[in-house]
Amino acid sequence: MTLSPVMRHLVRWVALAYVAILVAVPVGLILWRTFAPGIGAFVESISTPAAISALNLSLLVVAIVVPLNVLFGVPTALVLARNRFRGKSVLQAVIDLPFAVSPVVVGVALILLWGSAGLFGFVENSLGLRIIFGLPGIVLASIFVTVPFVIREVEPVLHEIGTDQEEASATLGAQWWQTFWRITLPSIRWGLTYGVVLTVARTLGEFGAVLMVAANLPGSSQTLTLLVHDRYTRGAEYGAYSISTLLMTVAVLVLVAQVVLDARSSRRTE
Repeated sequence: MTLSPVMRHLVRWVALAYVAILVAVPVGLILWRTFAPGIGAFVESISTPAAISALNLSLLVVAIVVPLNVLFGVPTALVLARNRFRGKSVLQAVIDLPFAVSPVVVGVALILLWGSAGLFGFVENSLGLRIIFGLPGIVLASIFVTVPFVIREVEPVLHEIGTDQEEASATLGAQWWQTFWRITLPSIRWGLTYGVVLTVARTLGEFGAVLMVAANLPGSSQTLTLLVHDRYTRGAEYGAYSISTLLMTVAVLVLVAQVVLDARSSRRTE
């Protein structure tokens, strides 16, 4: 169906208005509220002990979650891409489960598993290792919601490159780890990097699951998203705006990284 010039312009402006109302206007309001008192007030708000502690905790969680997702995500993608086995469709569905389940439900499930009265409560009661309301709980919640990203970005690349080079490497006498390190890993590096970028973004921005399993104590167990929620509920709205701006800055950097990776991946494909 061919649209008339008038209809094309109308559809274009309707789409722009839709994006502006839902995205640009709210983001613009937050930026305006943040920088209205001046840059100095913004810097002061994000450099408080609570903000620095929240940033450090968020970065620590990222530093733990990303390597674990890579360590287990790449082998899982290899298994899914290179093998046919009974229950493969079930495994595929389980991997996609975080996309369908509410993060709050994830938090409740972790409490039922790892809480002091949960199925694995002996870990805290007998071994003295606190999972829920501690760093391990935040890490577990973050891992759950970010599990699909590395797998879903690497698996299609593995399907695309096929097995010819890997089989040739094995025929020439290379060990499996040599084949992986010199053939497979360089071939999947852009997909893997893209999955890591998405994992970082989701980990920094996760709220629902982390809220359920974190103690949410200022200066010790608050991530950046929890700090935004805490400041806003306490009436410190400007503090919430400033931390939100900090998170948006990180999101923009992640978006830029995604665009760069997409461009390089497209050039490589061509």
